[in-house]
Amino acid sequence: MAQNPAHSVADSPKTPFDISLRPPLFSEFAGQEKVCQRLEVMVQAVQERQDVLDHILLSGPPGLGKTTLAYILSNAMQVNIKSTSGPMIEKAGDLAGLLTTLERGDILFIDEIHRLQPAIEEYLYPAMEDFKLDILIDQGPNARSVRLNLPKFTLLGATTRAGMISSPLRSRFGMHARLDYYTAEELQRVLLRSAALLQITIDPPGALEIAARSRGTPRIANNLLRWVRDFAQVRAGNKITREVADAALAMLDIDADGLDEMDKRILETLIYKFEGGPVGLNSLAVAIGEDSGTLEDVNEPYLIMQGYVKRTPQGRVALSPAYKKIGAPLKTRSGELFS
Repeated sequence: MAQNPAHSVADSPKTPFDISLRPPLFSEFAGQEKVCQRLEVMVQAVQERQDVLDHILLSGPPGLGKTTLAYILSNAMQVNIKSTSGPMIEKAGDLAGLLTTLERGDILFIDEIHRLQPAIEEYLYPAMEDFKLDILIDQGPNARSVRLNLPKFTLLGATTRAGMISSPLRSRFGMHARLDYYTAEELQRVLLRSAALLQITIDPPGALEIAARSRGTPRIANNLLRWVRDFAQVRAGNKITREVADAALAMLDIDADGLDEMDKRILETLIYKFEGGPVGLNSLAVAIGEDSGTLEDVNEPYLIMQGYVKRTPQGRVALSPAYKKIGAPLKTRSGELFS
């Protein structure tokens, strides 16, 4: 059957808008090839031995697919997965409630695992190593410890800050896989698949245009796709081309390099108010009127990755691409040419 160069699904218009875009299989997961290959080898080997997956730690910036990979592993192993996050496990009883409901081979997925309380980590160590859980009941003279035997399970942790995980916890994971930002071509494949699921007509150049402005992150790419879909529906006859995508993203103040209004404000403040730096993060945040944590977690990683800003012991410094981006002269505080 001949294929149309534009990717669309022209069947029932009643497909729900909030359909899940998470790929259920490794074969449908675009990007992170080395990580996926390692995980697929683990799955095949464990299945041949009829064993249980070793504990796995996934790290990397938000929106790159850590949760998606957890569910793909669950599907590949044909086991149940229970999902929670570090801040939600406040006491040992919460952890015991999760662990005691697992069956052999099941996966316990803890997102933002670096935010676990130290006391909870101590309970996790014997659970991960010996599949036993020691719970302290009561306090004072009446305190007693109860040991619970657990089925052999897999702990799958995800974190955006691997450096904040304690060394004892990190060492108990059999595999540590870091997810990196996606290329524009990888995100293009993600967008073409998402467009088919959402019944959006889009051509490859249009998908590539959105991908190039998505900061290397599938979550951002899918969010932008939804916006461009709305724009195309109202102003472009329900078809996304490169020109339509460019116009839609320009309305969001996202330029060809993926920088938005806040990114440009950061660069302008760094260069014009602080003469290119160095300047501390808190001072920069006050000058912009934004929370320092938001700058550090949301804006800075992309600006640093693209070579606009660098971190130094003295503070943040604007690099030459930042000057070119906002059209400022390349000079230092002393008036010399910026090198």
